[in-house]
Amino acid sequence: MLHPFLHGVTFLAFGNGAPDVFSAVVAFSDPRTAGLAVGALFGAGIFVTTVVAGGIALVKPFTAASRPFLRDAIFYMVAVFLTFVALYFEEVSLAEALSYLCLYIFYVLTVVVSTWLHKRQRRERPGPSSPAEPELPTDSEDGDTSSANGGEYGEEYRPLLPSEESTLQILTHSLNPLDYRKWRRKPCYWRLLKICKLPVEFVLLLTVPIVDPDREDQNWRRPLNCLHLITGPLVCILTLKSGTYGFHKIHGVFPVWGLVVLLGAALAVVVFCTTRNEEPPRYHWLFAFLGFLVSALWINAAATEVVNVLRTLGVIFRLSNTVLGLTLLAWGNSIGDTFSDLTMARQGYPRMAFSACFGGIIFNMLVGVGLGCLLQMTSSKLVVRLESEGLLVWILAGALGLSLIFSFLSVPAQCFHLGHGYGCCLIVYYLVFLTVALLTEFRVIRLASV
Repeated sequence: MLHPFLHGVTFLAFGNGAPDVFSAVVAFSDPRTAGLAVGALFGAGIFVTTVVAGGIALVKPFTAASRPFLRDAIFYMVAVFLTFVALYFEEVSLAEALSYLCLYIFYVLTVVVSTWLHKRQRRERPGPSSPAEPELPTDSEDGDTSSANGGEYGEEYRPLLPSEESTLQILTHSLNPLDYRKWRRKPCYWRLLKICKLPVEFVLLLTVPIVDPDREDQNWRRPLNCLHLITGPLVCILTLKSGTYGFHKIHGVFPVWGLVVLLGAALAVVVFCTTRNEEPPRYHWLFAFLGFLVSALWINAAATEVVNVLRTLGVIFRLSNTVLGLTLLAWGNSIGDTFSDLTMARQGYPRMAFSACFGGIIFNMLVGVGLGCLLQMTSSKLVVRLESEGLLVWILAGALGLSLIFSFLSVPAQCFHLGHGYGCCLIVYYLVFLTVALLTEFRVIRLASV
């Protein structure tokens, strides 16, 4: 079992930062779109550390945790400095790419060790117990609080006699993304949105296995999980490198995707014949790794299409990759963090939300640049070239560095108490930065030699 804090800075950080990381990996695959990755990572960084952090201070003034804030701010400034150096030399070498990943590993170890030392000190120096924090609400999509054993709708839909579902019924129910009980009592706009989401939800149910250890059956669906052994690997081979490997023919005759389907079908038959509908097998936990891999490749495929669309928009409207990255791509990747952090602050957890602002973008920067450049290197090409897009890149890097220095100095100066003044300053700073960036893009602001 992983320690909760190790889980938070690894798997949880990857889940939250997957769009940023995969967008960076895809953009770094071509020197012409590397500016898109830099713009997105820097743009998301400055957006989260100013607008989101400032919004948290405006919604719920609070006292920040001193050591975690200073630790995360220092690590992020080091990551920004490494990227600044790479932009200056317009290349990322193998040593520099590995230094990004090593710095992230060192950050993870620092978080775990500092947390362990802090807990040990608290045990050795017992003090008055702090007031209990309110319990976080569940992450239900619709906020339903009724349980399966009671509530407004529980009795109405409870079967009078217990019955066992057939294999076909289990498969049909598992692939149905619509809950008819919710559908009946939801407003029209919710139903319209749900109709738009149904095709995507159906494809995800068909291809991504989910293991839920909190449930008695661990979400074991025998026919669907057996089907996942075919559809999951098929999605992986068809989305990897845009299907380059999947459509390759063995000896010019048989496609690779056909071989994957045959092997998956054979494995599915074995699993189906050796398991039962009522009880998950001992190796059911392995399906979680398959679900993780398939989810990652789905996100990678979506990120590839987003980068292609943004590149097309840049050609049509004659916009640089950097400005597209720091606006559309950065805003799109950060919208989830924005709503989740502000909601967490409103619910009485501003310190947790503020820490998430800095912890998540450290993962995005270090793993996004390090892994993105490392995957583009080959035995004959150990350097990734970065084509600088002029003054705008330096404005972006300088604005992010200046915002971090401002927070690093002003937060301790306020004794780590963050209120409305701090929040307003950050939001005004972002608006000024965005105005300068757009004026630079449209050549209202430019160097005399340009």
